[in-house]
Amino acid sequence: MAFLFDDMILWIGEKVKEMAEEELYGDKKKIHAQLLALQAKLDMGEIQEEEYNMKEKELLNSFEAIREREEEGDR
Repeated sequence: MAFLFDDMILWIGEKVKEMAEEELYGDKKKIHAQLLALQAKLDMGEIQEEEYNMKEKELLNSFEAIREREEEGDR
């Protein structure tokens, strides 16, 4: 019975950690969608290239942080 309780506590802790990391680092699909939307805005002339480059860099940095975190988790 104690093992079951311990396993449940560990599982809950892992889920809370995953949710916190997803909130902190974002989601790859979300970032990908934002990059596509940003490109569309540039193509339609809604933003200038300077603004595009700045926002693209921010999104790519977020994507890279997610990738690095995933690699650390695989170790």
